[in-house]
Amino acid sequence: MTNNPNSIVPVEVSEEDWWRQAVVYQIYPRSFYDSNADGLGDLPGITEKVPYLKDLGVDAVWLSPFYPSELADGGYDVADYRDVSPQLGTLEDFKEMLDALHEAGIKVIIDIVPNHTSDQHVWFQEALASPKGSKARERYIFRDGVVGEDGKVGPPSDWVAMFGGSQWEQVEDGQYYLHTFAVEQPDLNWSNPEVREEFEDIIRFWSDMGVDGFRIDVAANLTKDMDLILGSDPLPTFAELEAMPRDGNHPVDDRDEVHDVYKAWRKIFNQYKPARMAVGEAWVDAKRRTAYATKEELGQAFNFDLLKAKFDAAEFKEIISRNLAEAKEAGSSSTWVLSNHDVIRHPSRYGLDQYEDEDGNIGNKWLLKGGAPSDVDVERGNRRADAAIMFLLGLPGSTYIYQGEELGLHEVGDIADEHRQDPTFFNSPGVEIGRDGCRVPLPWTAQQAEGFGFGSDAPHFPQPDWFASHAASVEDADAESTLNFYREALAKRRNLIAEEELVWEDSGNEDVLQFVRPNGWRVLMNFGETPVDLPDGEVILTSTPLEDGKVPGETTVWLAN
Repeated sequence: MTNNPNSIVPVEVSEEDWWRQAVVYQIYPRSFYDSNADGLGDLPGITEKVPYLKDLGVDAVWLSPFYPSELADGGYDVADYRDVSPQLGTLEDFKEMLDALHEAGIKVIIDIVPNHTSDQHVWFQEALASPKGSKARERYIFRDGVVGEDGKVGPPSDWVAMFGGSQWEQVEDGQYYLHTFAVEQPDLNWSNPEVREEFEDIIRFWSDMGVDGFRIDVAANLTKDMDLILGSDPLPTFAELEAMPRDGNHPVDDRDEVHDVYKAWRKIFNQYKPARMAVGEAWVDAKRRTAYATKEELGQAFNFDLLKAKFDAAEFKEIISRNLAEAKEAGSSSTWVLSNHDVIRHPSRYGLDQYEDEDGNIGNKWLLKGGAPSDVDVERGNRRADAAIMFLLGLPGSTYIYQGEELGLHEVGDIADEHRQDPTFFNSPGVEIGRDGCRVPLPWTAQQAEGFGFGSDAPHFPQPDWFASHAASVEDADAESTLNFYREALAKRRNLIAEEELVWEDSGNEDVLQFVRPNGWRVLMNFGETPVDLPDGEVILTSTPLEDGKVPGETTVWLAN
């Protein structure tokens, strides 16, 4: 049931503040749309689908890396920060895509990966060809090995990389370089002025081209204690490193000095009209996240708390209240996200309650068991997912949508080992399966030929048969589909934008969350299974139909007072 209430008047949003309450659609370019039938999505494919994005009603797109890359980590191993991967197009293709999106009223955010480069980057190749102590090696983090008890030279420390294995890799002359992630991703030395100048120039390059904003990958890890790492004293063990407080003085994580980098970037962002926005991927303690989001620095930082949250009213309320307070403290707006390229898609998480592990993660046990689709309560997962996204869209702040969630896609959990690509899978056998299941190419048509309309008979990941019922063409024709639900929700949200505040209202039911925005827009979500009374007001939209005038279980409703 939907209406268009006349009692709610949207707040005018300035051009400078477009991002504060925007709906941003994340595109993983290699899996979005393949325009030339080579198995990989590409930039001309995005251009071709601009009408789809406009019809969906998003305010901006965020592009995961599209740069030249050997794909050791899905494109996050960047070989050239000022170019486009030949597999994905050209700089001219990028400009055409940018113009098409802008003409459709859609802003463009791109990924910047400043913690590391690809090992194929010209700088690293130069470092490998240069001697110890050279200027080329000073752009990265090289250190001599240490002699172990067996008398043999080994890595400088026992530090474990994020994708498994050692953080140190030996080169031909015996030195080791640091790589926090994959071995093909050598860490940059951010104590080196040349590194800082290079990335300032990269930001100017894309800003001059017309890009509207930047998502900063691994934002908290750039700066490191180089006196410690390059000194003569033994490095702390990995256990000691993990036990150290994250208080701004940790050797490699969330150091206070990283904020000098972002203050310098903000000066560059503000040279443009409107100022370029930025959002940081900062997996840090909530108390330290606000510094990244101030107007003097990036302006916004991702809140990932809901990526691991259970479908629970109390947990949602605590996360939302805390993040709204943090955003207000920083003078920023919060970010709301349920899925992205790094996590199990949320409809699957919400249908896998039985697979929660001892760390509270939902789904990893399922993936390790084989990821059978039959294990997922699909109906419940979809119902919860629709309720959750509609609830978030009612909140102050920006909402990030991951490609395919508007089609109700679930995680592809049963990818065969021979088709997997994520370095986590190869470096952490039996512990982590990796992120491939949320990166499978989108289905555009119901016909399996040409990858369900993706554009190739052999997409870079195999697609499951059940994709046929989730194809964009199928859902477009179904008035009750997830796609049309998203379209309607985004369209109505645009007319409901209010001041960035809310007031919680006590429902008297621990399974129900209810709040009111300043313009009278009321949002109620029933996390339980039992229907609850509908509050007074004019119904704008519901995630599932009302039942005898009541709000069904696992349902959200928008009302105008």
